[in-house]
Amino acid sequence: MTANWLKTSILGVALISVAACSSKDEEDVYVARDVEVLYNLGQDNLKKKRYQLAAYAFDEVERQHPYSVWARRAQLMAAYSHYMTNNYDDATLAAERFLQLHPGNRSAPYAYYLIALSHYEQISDVGRDQAQTLRAQSSLTEVIRRFPNTEYARDARLKLDLTLDHLAGKDMKVGRFYMKRQEYLAATMRFRNVVENYQTTSHTPEALHRLVESYLALGVYDEAKMAAAVLGHNYPSSKWYRYSYALLSGKDMKPEGKSGSWLSKLWPF
Repeated sequence: MTANWLKTSILGVALISVAACSSKDEEDVYVARDVEVLYNLGQDNLKKKRYQLAAYAFDEVERQHPYSVWARRAQLMAAYSHYMTNNYDDATLAAERFLQLHPGNRSAPYAYYLIALSHYEQISDVGRDQAQTLRAQSSLTEVIRRFPNTEYARDARLKLDLTLDHLAGKDMKVGRFYMKRQEYLAATMRFRNVVENYQTTSHTPEALHRLVESYLALGVYDEAKMAAAVLGHNYPSSKWYRYSYALLSGKDMKPEGKSGSWLSKLWPF
């Protein structure tokens, strides 16, 4: 590394930092730099884990040299740098811009994966709105669909399982809330959604038991017995099956399969 290059790099960091810290009412400081200098500046900051400075440098590559080969590389590097600073919106925008301009690039799988990660990292707890969780589900599914045999798809499948479990947890929380208010029909719709759409998650046994409770409260005994039968068939050792069996026994009923039930379409006996 030459002394002149180092001097230019340090000056570049300072100028970019000044531009970043300027108020919204001021114009951005524009200092023309050679494309290789800017790109290497970004790489150097990336190696030193100065991700915000790296993102500024890579963004400058695209701004100052938009039609260069370096700009294509910088777009994805900027997306990663923004991701590492928890600036997920800018990371998503940079990755989406890369895909719009270079959809067939060999780095496209990583761009899709980075978008999915950015949504995944913003998943909120089940007590809040789950819009980001749904975006994470959609983008993770897209990675798996487009690139099924890649390492990105393997990790996406793991994260998708957690995302689905999170969405099911939200329905369970709302369903329990309705049950406490004795709004059993509304509760049933939430538990049914878990069983129909998230049956591979950890919430399914409880959802089936809550259906037994709700159907009994509504007087829909055949569906209550069917829900208990499905629960016993698939989760015979679950505490939820013991609870459901006890509930039915207290009313001189027992789990019983019934053809024609919506449950029988999901779990045929």
